[in-house]
Amino acid sequence: MERTLSIIKPDAVSRGVMGKIISRFEAEGITIIAAKMVRLTKEEAMAFYAVHRDKPFYDSLTDFMSSGPIMVMVLEGQDVISRNRAIMGATNPKQAEAGTIRAEFGTDVEKNAVHGSDSPETATKEIAFFFSDYELVKMARP
Repeated sequence: MERTLSIIKPDAVSRGVMGKIISRFEAEGITIIAAKMVRLTKEEAMAFYAVHRDKPFYDSLTDFMSSGPIMVMVLEGQDVISRNRAIMGATNPKQAEAGTIRAEFGTDVEKNAVHGSDSPETATKEIAFFFSDYELVKMARP
């Protein structure tokens, strides 16, 4: 079983579409093993997105991600990283395939409703940023 971090970003939280987004994961058989609402400080957003520190969008991204509450979740399942990325769609909602989360709920490259880890290594780091091992529910498997 693979794990990944998923974030429902401030734009989607403020528009009240968290349930619709979560239902997409559940409909695909992806298990949510941890979830909580948090509000990042600017410093926490800067630490989380430190990999982008030298990119021109870093300041606006960290301002945005600290602008309101977010829902952070740990998703678990077979090939969940690639499956989650397919469900999310392209980073730019205008380029995302119809039916993806970003095509439906994103408004621009930054306000694109969701974040998802891009590799197992990134997932491990991102999950540890928000969750302790104690918070990760061990699900019974049929």
